[in-house]
Amino acid sequence: MVAGAAIATPVATMLTKAETINENSDSQQDTKPNKKMKVLLINGSPRHNGNTFCALQEIENQLKSNGIETEIFQIGAMPVRSCLNCGGCRKPDQNGCVFDDDICNTVAQKLSESDALIVGSPVYYGQPNGGVLSLMQRVFFSAGQYAQNKPAAAVAVCRRGGATATFQSMNMMFQMMNMPVVTSQYWNIVYGREKGEAKLDAEGMQTMRTLANNMAFLLKKIHADGQPQYPAREGWQMMNFIR
Repeated sequence: MVAGAAIATPVATMLTKAETINENSDSQQDTKPNKKMKVLLINGSPRHNGNTFCALQEIENQLKSNGIETEIFQIGAMPVRSCLNCGGCRKPDQNGCVFDDDICNTVAQKLSESDALIVGSPVYYGQPNGGVLSLMQRVFFSAGQYAQNKPAAAVAVCRRGGATATFQSMNMMFQMMNMPVVTSQYWNIVYGREKGEAKLDAEGMQTMRTLANNMAFLLKKIHADGQPQYPAREGWQMMNFIR
């Protein structure tokens, strides 16, 4: 196999599938002029109702006040496979990851039905939770066409340090998927250790509400005239540093 082919083929396939999805959406423009916009929020914490949930819930409530539908998906303690780079997802008749024994394809389907994405994670050793990283890497690699052009944001929750590195790590994925990254008044970081302490971070909660307002604003602008006209994409020109 040519170096990089395992990556190049899925990316090219993903962009082709994204164009097909956009074309199909264009044909349905007149049939769904009043479609409500929806944001998928992924809680990457194994803790139910923990501080990551508090941050996402603050965003959710503010989105709803702006007329945006939401869904918080909790990955919890469910096992998540890592990507094996097996190439199965690039087969013409395959839709999503070939390993269908965890939540990857479920999340991909939910993303396909949403207009934007927010991913929240606690900080583990200065990094996002390994489960949410594995999940998002596989979703984007196997079903990245569902992420194309959709606004996205990351949220990091920590006790003390490592939040900026976690925040930056998650944003790196969005920037490879043609996803407009939604900002706030500060980096999307909330502090708290014990359950519920995040609610005491007044500035962090305000940052979450501002993020939600900015997300709602961008979504309404993108969808103001019905089905948005996304930029045409060039064919991907992959180039290795070492040949």
